[in-house]
Amino acid sequence: FFALSLVVNYLLRRRITARNTYNFIASYYFYGCWDWRFLSLIVFSTVVDYCTGLILNVSPEEVGQGTGNSGRRKAVILVSLVVNLGLLGVFKYFNFFAESATAFMAMFGLEANPVLLRIVLPVGISFYTFQTLSYTIDVYRRDIPTERNLLTFALYVSFFPQLVAGPIERAKHLLPQLKVERKVSWSEFGTGAYLIFWGLFKKTVIADNVATVCNNTFGGDPGSGLYALLGIYAFAIQIYCDFSAYSDIARGTAKCLGYDLMLNFNLPYFATNPSDFWRRWHISLSTWLRDYLYIALGGNRVGTTRNYFNLMTTMVLGGLWHGASWIFVIWGAYHGALLCGHRLIEPYIRRIRPAEGSPLAGPWHVASIVFYFHLTCGSWLLFRAESVGQVGTFLKAIFGNFFGPAPSWMNFTYLATLAASAAFLFAVQFAQYRSRDLNIVLRLPVPARAVFYAGCFLAIVIFGRIHGNAFIYFQF
Repeated sequence: FFALSLVVNYLLRRRITARNTYNFIASYYFYGCWDWRFLSLIVFSTVVDYCTGLILNVSPEEVGQGTGNSGRRKAVILVSLVVNLGLLGVFKYFNFFAESATAFMAMFGLEANPVLLRIVLPVGISFYTFQTLSYTIDVYRRDIPTERNLLTFALYVSFFPQLVAGPIERAKHLLPQLKVERKVSWSEFGTGAYLIFWGLFKKTVIADNVATVCNNTFGGDPGSGLYALLGIYAFAIQIYCDFSAYSDIARGTAKCLGYDLMLNFNLPYFATNPSDFWRRWHISLSTWLRDYLYIALGGNRVGTTRNYFNLMTTMVLGGLWHGASWIFVIWGAYHGALLCGHRLIEPYIRRIRPAEGSPLAGPWHVASIVFYFHLTCGSWLLFRAESVGQVGTFLKAIFGNFFGPAPSWMNFTYLATLAASAAFLFAVQFAQYRSRDLNIVLRLPVPARAVFYAGCFLAIVIFGRIHGNAFIYFQF
């Protein structure tokens, strides 16, 4: 499929309409291979927001003027919000809220028989819904002009490299790329091919092998705190390598076709505090929540108490975006508490932080990374656990029975897989971090680069789980 798309895009690189027509058909075919019936949702969302943009009617000359919004414009954007979030609510959250309401009523002795929908969650609905919403909100704010070409807008919504798991693109970034000739240099093609290859390696060799350790740990009694902690470390590696792999493959695929998608991960486990982490992890979602929710609530332009409320609300809703479960709500609240707590103590941290160039500055920085990594692992326990009760079981093991016996399934192979994956990933990312170059491999001398590629290729052939697990974020 990709090979055909690559050839067609090259042949049609100067014929914009023909190229967009092919990519639009290819994108719908790509999504339809999962379940063609759910294409109706993408069509519906596309038509609603395309018409919303036409009614809001912002010309290129009006962009950035910041003129007031009439009651009619507010009504139009409200309809778009209700329709899009309503669509998301029905397919993703209806059963969750119905069951939660029933449980709440039961606390007061009231019985109810909720109506539950027997429907499957459409792949990627959270991603393309947020993508179309960003367009209508930007038009409403007069940050971008109305897109009048339906084909161009439909392709923006459905562009297959990032359709089902992001990055969540912005109209001001992707739409202009769909309107001009695409030229791909050998350098850009090489970068795209590298991103695809590196993403494939992270998914099939690291994420899917480490998943075995993670699944066994969370599938039963971890045995002791030590092995519970190893299971959490395993999931930290798995979810990063799984999700960032998809983003890398999406960005690489798009780059080979001549398009640039936004960076979605920037060495998140080297973050030193909560704000730094969300500037590095799932960047397309965190910036979306910041620009369209946090700032809309008042951001940090309000009083301290209201600012904390805004942070907590943003992160709780961000947690709920990930899944219709109270465990995700708690996960979001956990990150919100970290953000609020860091903002509260940051003035005191600045007073004791060693000055730049001080002998203690380096150890302080390393300690900050290690400390916050473990706070992040606390959130991964919440994210991966199947229930609140399982979270309690893991915490009880970690703080009450750390050196207990190993679980029956644990053996040298599992430990070696986890250790080798962590060591190799850290070595590559440390080089990226020190050089401040995520594509440092492309800058290596040719012999060193050849050794790296050959080693990764052999690892994919020998250890890669080519028919392994689905990408984790397909469920969101």
